[in-house]
Amino acid sequence: MTERYVYILSDSVGETAELVIKAGLSQFNGVGYKINRIPYVEDKETIDESLQLAKEKAGIIGFTLVDPDLRQYLNEQAKEFGIEAIDIMGPMIASMESVFKKAPRLEAGLVHKLDEDYFKRVEAIEFAVKYDDGRDPRGIARADIILVGVSRTSKTPLSQYLAHKRIKVANVPIVPEVDPPEELFEVDPNKCIGLRIKPEKLNEIRKERLKALGLGDQATYANLDRILQELDYFNKVVDRIGCKVIDVSNKAVEETANVILQMIHTNMNE
Repeated sequence: MTERYVYILSDSVGETAELVIKAGLSQFNGVGYKINRIPYVEDKETIDESLQLAKEKAGIIGFTLVDPDLRQYLNEQAKEFGIEAIDIMGPMIASMESVFKKAPRLEAGLVHKLDEDYFKRVEAIEFAVKYDDGRDPRGIARADIILVGVSRTSKTPLSQYLAHKRIKVANVPIVPEVDPPEELFEVDPNKCIGLRIKPEKLNEIRKERLKALGLGDQATYANLDRILQELDYFNKVVDRIGCKVIDVSNKAVEETANVILQMIHTNMNE
């Protein structure tokens, strides 16, 4: 089927308009489309150029423009060109203005304003990447939470999930042949959380991981005796730290994260 062209016009980055348009397009099976985003539209000339492109490609336009003059101009010109133009923000703002009895700010990009919360989230995400998988033990002292566990206990996805909650997380893998960093035993034990998993479950997860990598599931990595050795060593490490432990055997990342968040909340109130 021939691809349909969709032009996204926005006075900001155009992310909102693209998401809405894609949601609509998903309802039409077999319709191929190509989206072209035209951000930071501030003048009629850009609108004219976009309309010309849409006309040449027999495309449609979706737009989020808060400036009422630009909205009106685009709607009028689109009718003249015979182009379907979808005003995503206009009707919604008009309805809200009617209900709230209050004039809108008509300021572009407010939803993406960079505030303190945004910067904290970005900082936490960068922190999780930098101190993932024990790459740099110096992160242990700087972290809000340190996750400790053997391989395939969801340390990395948990770190990223918690980072989106603005929590700085370092994670440390436990391997019998490698001594844990001394920093792990010097921080407040309340900041450390051990991730325990049942050997049978870990065996299953590791076998699936090896298959995904195109390797045989008989490798030492998925050997049950090896797993028991690792888990025994893990128990000794967390006992030495004196930290709390969560059994992640049958928990999704979100469930484990919620338990950790509750722990943090409890510690703050003690």
